[in-house]
Amino acid sequence: MDDDWRHDRIGSAHRGENPTVLRRLDSGFAVIGDRQFLPGYSVLLTDDPAVTRLSDLPRLRRAAYLGDLERLAEAVERACARLDPAFRRVNIEILGNTDPFLHAHIWPRYDWEPADRVRLPVWLYEEECWHGEQHALGPRHDALRAAIGAELDRLRRA
Repeated sequence: MDDDWRHDRIGSAHRGENPTVLRRLDSGFAVIGDRQFLPGYSVLLTDDPAVTRLSDLPRLRRAAYLGDLERLAEAVERACARLDPAFRRVNIEILGNTDPFLHAHIWPRYDWEPADRVRLPVWLYEEECWHGEQHALGPRHDALRAAIGAELDRLRRA
């Protein structure tokens, strides 16, 4: 996977060049995470790179963003529960400590996670999870991508 799109995730999504985009939503882009050590990890990107925090959005756009976040989280929950009986729940985070644009993380959590990790934030997982090739997004995640995308479509129609 060419890494150039990673330098401008939002711009590349607008141009159709970001390979992680699952769907265009009302307020941004639903994307599957580059790292899949917790299968189904997804992110909601704002559609405006100048927006750095939730409070930058006017109330109506903020409500739209939070609505899209809820929809993506439910889609991840449904898809992961169907694909893995050990699925437990999703965790939702808006942090903004590294990337300078508004984005929210949806982390599926599973019963098969190590006991010393399952009750802690995902940020405490080993370095290998974040940088090793073993967890890099790739073709083996196509069924997961399709399942989350299909759930997003179902929820849009509902």
